[in-house]
Amino acid sequence: MKVVRQADGSPEIFATLQGEGPSIGSPAVFLRLSLCNLHCQWCDTPYTWNWKGTPWSHDSVKKYDKHLEIIELEPPSLSDLLKRLDLPRLIITGGEPLLQDAAIVDLLAHLGGHFPFIEIETNGTRRPSPALAEQVTQFNVSPKLSNSGNDASLRLNREVLSWFGTAPSAFFKFVVADPRDLDEVKSLIADYGIPSSKVILMPEGRSSSILHERARWLAPLCQQNGFRLGDRLHVHLWGDERGR
Repeated sequence: MKVVRQADGSPEIFATLQGEGPSIGSPAVFLRLSLCNLHCQWCDTPYTWNWKGTPWSHDSVKKYDKHLEIIELEPPSLSDLLKRLDLPRLIITGGEPLLQDAAIVDLLAHLGGHFPFIEIETNGTRRPSPALAEQVTQFNVSPKLSNSGNDASLRLNREVLSWFGTAPSAFFKFVVADPRDLDEVKSLIADYGIPSSKVILMPEGRSSSILHERARWLAPLCQQNGFRLGDRLHVHLWGDERGR
């Protein structure tokens, strides 16, 4: 499996609190996989995709050396590392984890129920295989809006989003940077049959001050439209620090 490599050469596995989505505040083990099929201009994990020599733009001008940012581990070895952390919730994030669907299925088989609650964070462009879907407790689906800088043909897959829209295990988190983004959110949930009760609007931002400023105008919009207001708890606690 292609996993993010930390500065000390170890895979990015860490115990923390879930900072976003419906499980915010829950103690969890995070596993961050590398690679992504989208290239969001405000992405806070550009080291999973913004390689040297690629044309992708980003708010940060830094380009990363792909060979230094990825460590390859077989599922049995990765399982052994994860089992050292005794928490009930495993969150597999990225990048885009579903690019490594088959390897995740293999990993979960080796974990053998060690984590009773499995979350996968995804951008909603790839449909999970049936073998994976039946093992995942919760999909945190974050379809990208036009504010991400990705073309609609890349970020919106009707078949996939319609599947997630009816999946009992899926919740939807939209990253909102401007009040005008709400019209796009409402259009998408109508197009793909997403229940409003499963929609979370999260302000875009990589600092507490920006998140607070945007939450002030986002909160009444959530109230008026029956959506949940999200946050980025880890940013408030630890800033934009990797591995937290």
